[in-house]
Amino acid sequence: MITVQRTEKRTEKIKQVISNRQPSLKLVLENIHDPHNVSAIFRTCDSAGIPNVSLIYNLEQFPKIGKKSSASAFKWIEKEKFKTVNECYKKLHSCGFKIFASSISKDSKNLFDLNFTGKTAIVFGNEHRGLSNEAKDLADGKFFIPMFGMVQSLNVSVSAAISIYEALRQRLQKGMYNKTEYSETEMKKLIDVWTKK
Repeated sequence: MITVQRTEKRTEKIKQVISNRQPSLKLVLENIHDPHNVSAIFRTCDSAGIPNVSLIYNLEQFPKIGKKSSASAFKWIEKEKFKTVNECYKKLHSCGFKIFASSISKDSKNLFDLNFTGKTAIVFGNEHRGLSNEAKDLADGKFFIPMFGMVQSLNVSVSAAISIYEALRQRLQKGMYNKTEYSETEMKKLIDVWTKK
């Protein structure tokens, strides 16, 4: 009886989490190599309902992610790998996504002035080099996180968390977590997959 209750409770939790997923919000990681940063980013994605992360790794190897550091969030997020920025952006644009790249540039907009309620992909780059010129130049727009200290950059996982939660805030205000973006068929398929994980 306890096993049945646990199974039912788990299934209900899965249904609720899937219904809150935001397939119209994506994250793109370009050559981020520190496993702790990647794990932290995946945890934030899971908590905010981002179901899919695009990975561009052409200079660095994708790090090995431990279950402990990612709090098992890694298995609940779909990964799509790309060999080039152009390939990744082309796929995103074909699906109707607007791409915003994190960059401290003269033409970058304040994060809090962007609209994240449409189909949006947010791009973050390597811990030391930042984003490649290609990733910045091919994006639809660039943004920065306002800072008022001596240090002009944040840890990439912190930057990602701030940006993701600004998107979450906007989407909450618009009621986007109140109604699922998935069709009934998509929901059933995802529930079936998740219950087997």
